[in-house]
Amino acid sequence: MESRDDLWMLAGLPLRSRLIVGTARYPSVSVMLDALEASGTELTTVALRRVSPGSSQENLYDLLTARGFRILPNTAGCYTAKDAVLTAHLAREALGTPLIKLEVIADDETLLPDIVQLLDATRSLVREGFTVLPYTNDDPVTAKRLEDLGAAAVMPLAAPIGSGLGIRNPHNLTLIRSRVRIPVIVDAGVGTASDVAIAFELGCDAVLLNSAIARAQEPVRMARAIRHAAVAGRQAFLAGRMPQRLLADPTSPMAGRIDPNAAPIS
Repeated sequence: MESRDDLWMLAGLPLRSRLIVGTARYPSVSVMLDALEASGTELTTVALRRVSPGSSQENLYDLLTARGFRILPNTAGCYTAKDAVLTAHLAREALGTPLIKLEVIADDETLLPDIVQLLDATRSLVREGFTVLPYTNDDPVTAKRLEDLGAAAVMPLAAPIGSGLGIRNPHNLTLIRSRVRIPVIVDAGVGTASDVAIAFELGCDAVLLNSAIARAQEPVRMARAIRHAAVAGRQAFLAGRMPQRLLADPTSPMAGRIDPNAAPIS
């Protein structure tokens, strides 16, 4: 379904699918794996504490890699730059990848990012050779600062994590896309397929989501719908939408229309 001539690059990694799908909160492991397949994703995000490479028992890492998915570890559950940096090092050692989705959360209620700690952690991890993908708010200034620090992408939220509220501030996402050169990946808050389509219509490069699929009544069907929405939204962006107007613009020509006041033809 994804176009072969629309590959995108994430820190040197060529990807065809523009969806990054999480692995938490599914009703079962089998549903999770089926949903990942249905979404078409090539890259899945996993909290480090949920994998145990080298264990004698079957684990999430083995299940995902056996299906051909690439792993994007994240620092979920970290509240300070120090904890996030430590978690990133553990992930790199355990999984053998410099990729890290960087989350530094301010509090348990909003799950919004702590920007001061996020910037500090990004600075440290980039210096230590990590490929940093920071989860951030939808602030264009912060996004630019993250790019200047060497982040490989910026991941602004659409709405609070797990809320399903959809894109609350499309204007800011458009500003972010216009101001940074690195990929813009919408992360958190999308709730259904139309939210994903809108993100791509705004010009975002990818969407990372989890709850929208995992908590749907039929996760596999929702994953399939979101896959279609991603393609539709991306194609709409590439096609270029028509200009918006405040007033109507008739589609039929005005010339030659019937004039009820015209004199009858004799």
